[in-house]
Amino acid sequence: MNQDQNDRLQLEMVEAAEFDGRRPEGFARKVLLGTALAWALFQLWVASPLPFSLAVGVFNDTEIRSIHLTFAIFLAYLSFPRRKVITHTIPIADWVLALVAAICAIYLFLFYEALSDRSGAPTSLDIAVAMLGLLLLLEATRRALGWPLMVIGICFLGYTFSGPWLPDLLAHKGASLARVASHQWLSTEGVFGVAVGVSAGFVFLFVLFGSLLEQAGGGHYFIRVAYALVGHRRGGPAKAAVLASGLTGMVSGSSIANVVTTGTFTIPLMKRVGFSAEKSGAIEVAASTNGQIMPPVMGAAAFLMVEYLNISYLEVIKHAFLPAVLSYIGLMYLVHLEAVKAGMQAEKRSRALTLKQRLLGWGLTLSGVSCFLFLAYWLLAMVSKLFGDYSFYANAGLVLLFYGLLIYCEVRCGLRTRQQESAETMTVGTALLGGLHFLLPILVLVWCLMLLRLSPATAVFYSICLMIVIQLTQEGLRALFLGGSVIMGIRHGFTTLVVGMEYGARNMIGIGVATATAGIVVGTVSLTGIGQVMGELVETLSLGSVVLMLLLTALICMILGMGLPTTANYIVVSTLMAPVIVQLSAAHGLDIPLVAVHMFVFYFGILADDTPPVGLAAYAAAGISNGDPIRTGLQSFYYDIRTAILPFMFIFNTNLLMIGIDSLLEFLVVVSQGVVAMLLFVSATQGWLLVRNRLWETPLLLLVVFSLFRPDFWQGYFFPAMEWRPVQGVESHIDSLPLGGKVRLQVEVEDEESLMRTREIIFTKPESHTGGYLKSMGFITEPDGDTLRVIDIGFLSAAEQAGLIAGFNHRITGYYSQSKQPHSGWFLIPPLLLMGGILWLQYRRSNLREQTNLGV
Repeated sequence: MNQDQNDRLQLEMVEAAEFDGRRPEGFARKVLLGTALAWALFQLWVASPLPFSLAVGVFNDTEIRSIHLTFAIFLAYLSFPRRKVITHTIPIADWVLALVAAICAIYLFLFYEALSDRSGAPTSLDIAVAMLGLLLLLEATRRALGWPLMVIGICFLGYTFSGPWLPDLLAHKGASLARVASHQWLSTEGVFGVAVGVSAGFVFLFVLFGSLLEQAGGGHYFIRVAYALVGHRRGGPAKAAVLASGLTGMVSGSSIANVVTTGTFTIPLMKRVGFSAEKSGAIEVAASTNGQIMPPVMGAAAFLMVEYLNISYLEVIKHAFLPAVLSYIGLMYLVHLEAVKAGMQAEKRSRALTLKQRLLGWGLTLSGVSCFLFLAYWLLAMVSKLFGDYSFYANAGLVLLFYGLLIYCEVRCGLRTRQQESAETMTVGTALLGGLHFLLPILVLVWCLMLLRLSPATAVFYSICLMIVIQLTQEGLRALFLGGSVIMGIRHGFTTLVVGMEYGARNMIGIGVATATAGIVVGTVSLTGIGQVMGELVETLSLGSVVLMLLLTALICMILGMGLPTTANYIVVSTLMAPVIVQLSAAHGLDIPLVAVHMFVFYFGILADDTPPVGLAAYAAAGISNGDPIRTGLQSFYYDIRTAILPFMFIFNTNLLMIGIDSLLEFLVVVSQGVVAMLLFVSATQGWLLVRNRLWETPLLLLVVFSLFRPDFWQGYFFPAMEWRPVQGVESHIDSLPLGGKVRLQVEVEDEESLMRTREIIFTKPESHTGGYLKSMGFITEPDGDTLRVIDIGFLSAAEQAGLIAGFNHRITGYYSQSKQPHSGWFLIPPLLLMGGILWLQYRRSNLREQTNLGV
């Protein structure tokens, strides 16, 4: 299959996966294209500094959200048919629905001031528009994403209205039609809330950036580099799929798009070297799904976390980086073990290189790239100092100069011609250097985010501007240096730019309506208090066990996430389940950082992408591999078990999220522990380390894995971190803590059945302690023997927020103070010795097998 045929096949598969097969022609095609381009240009306009510089076209956040959803819902009805059949026309009914839905969405923009004046007192027209908008939004969601999210939206709306008639556990006072309409559609508490705001402010731009990069050739570049690096190794195509999906996933907003982008190339090659259809598809699905946890985009969830957690974008990236890398290292090793177990051999290349030649080639290539990156960094920093206020324009010119030089070197060195070779025969140097200019927009993005500390929207805007320049000029520059037609090259670039913008906008349709529908869930939670109901339900089912509570939460997240895109997935699971973990962990005396909680629910929501029976990514991969989609989904979920254990580890060991790491040595130790533990876990689940595992070796390997991931468990088991003390010294203990320190109290709490239960509750040391620290935390107490009887709970106090209710009997029986412990590093020695013993035994068996095979 030549490159043009492969490109055409990939384009058709992306369209089938993302757009359901509606490919209108004639006037409808022009309207679809024009609307998509208008949407892309609008998002670029509001992200640019031009509106404020020119004092023209300035919109507030609510107006931007309204216009954003207007484009999304209008295109949803034009792009997705009522039934999933191939069609080249758009029925009159869909035109009408598209226009009416657009009018309902733009209503907030058109009557923004009037709605602000009568906030909370909607007119009959307001209510009619809101209810019609909600119904049309749900139908648009069904068309674009299928039934799951639509059903979730309907259930939550139904829960809002049916509160008075539900059982006691689920009951609430309900809400009127006017109240629901005002809350869900006419305010920023529901549909037009934070989720749509993030979609309009950040997500669209990153999806557009990824689309432009793909259309310019960046996707093929990543695949070529991945295959050149590992494609000739044992199980090489599968390893190339993992590496390419990881690179693509950094800027991709969709697991499905990732599957069809890289899978059209890698899945047939995997089948050719001996992987079954189901395993080929499952490897691609696992790699593509994990792309959604890979910074910097994380399926756009990174930007939602910024808003929900009120932390910086760089902090989110820092916390997410190590678990994502560990997951990909584990998958790469898993693929290697699958190839070893199947007896696959490394590919013999036509020109075999000695180890010295390979090392020299690698060294020269990596040294050249490193020198280029260092030179670029040094020059940009130098220009910033020399030009002062004009450094932005000088740096822009420098980046463009680098771009021109890279294209010139590519042409003069013949790299462009050699890229037309088969990817299987391409060398690392040719693949890496023959498209190095595609890394410039990513470097600009990183530079703007990490060094200039610009907002994500502004940073990606400048990266898109560079990407537009690359698309418009790369073919023209190549033609100029080769003596070809510059005009034809620029025309080709303009065509790819238009296609990239169209696909960026059309890829956003599902995300746009999904975030809006997920806003219904958010609005329902704030309107009815269902979050507390979920907490009580999970607490009842978990029987007081924190681990069981986390398992139930993970299961609910996977169920809620089935069939949802990454952004909607995260919104739903974080809104419903993150508060549950925070509430119940605090009730059991655990102080889990909020970012760890959100990462936990995010990971398990993502795993729904390959969980049968819905696993949409598995269906897309099965379509390419011609395998069974259910078996593909089950196999990919089995591969993703290594990803599923990470959230349970970083909930208790927050070092994996780079929390509490104070030195380079500590960082290296944490990374080493994580890598070794992940590799051993894969060996345990695959039943193979150096040779096939004995039955007793697998549980021992899992014990080593647990000990490496959680050395603090054994540290706390043998040397408890906290020592119980009677309550009489609690005030002096709190006073000795630093400001913001944690206080762990032992409290006897009376429940609704008049039973006394002992709880450990963690509080933050209050800044003010007038009348005593306990009083500042909300405890009004009197002595009662060796305890303090709580006679009242302060209104809106820390004690009340911890779940203690005035009117019930409570007693403070004691507190916990920090005790001395040996360093957790000492507890790494036994598992490392055990690992060494298993490796030695397997090494002996491996030697014996080789000797037997040789007839010795």
